[in-house]
Amino acid sequence: MSNIGDALWNTAVGPSDYSETNERYRQAILDQYKLCVEMADRVSARRNLTNTFFLSLNSAVVAVVAAVSGSTLGDASILPLLAGLVILLAQCTAWLVMVRSYRQLNAAKYAVIGAFEERLPAFAYSRAEWGALGEGRDWRKYLPLTQVEQWVPVTFAVAYIVGFSAIAVM
Repeated sequence: MSNIGDALWNTAVGPSDYSETNERYRQAILDQYKLCVEMADRVSARRNLTNTFFLSLNSAVVAVVAAVSGSTLGDASILPLLAGLVILLAQCTAWLVMVRSYRQLNAAKYAVIGAFEERLPAFAYSRAEWGALGEGRDWRKYLPLTQVEQWVPVTFAVAYIVGFSAIAVM
C-alpha cells in the first residue's frame, strides 16, 4: 500500500496550473470528471438492479413451472417443464449478455475517468485505487465483481439443465 501515494499524485499537474486564468477551464474539467464518476456509479447500481431482477424472475418462473407441473411427473408434465427450461435458459442468456454489456460499459467509463485524471492533481481511481487492488489480477487481493457476476447466470443455466435431465430420466 506504500505505492498509493506515488500512484495517486499527478506530478504533471501542480499548484501553478491553478492560476486564475485557467480557473474556468479547470472547473469545467472537474465538473465533467464528477459527472463521469457519478455516471459510472449509476451504471453499477443499474447492474445490481438487473441482477436482482433476473434472480427474482428466475425464482418466479421456477415457482410457476413447479406449480404447473404438479407433484406427479408423467408424460403430460414434461411439456411444462420443457417450456420452463427454455424460458429459464433464455433468461440466463439475456442475463449473461447484460452482465457482459455492463462490464464493457463500465470499463469504457473508467477509461474516460482515467483520461480526465491526466488533467487533475490526483489519479484517485485510475492508478491509486486500482493499483492498490492489484488491478484485479490477484483474486486474494481483489476479485472484480464482474468476474463473479458472469458465472451466476451460467451456474443457474447448468443447474436447470441438470435438474431437468434428472426429472426427465425419472
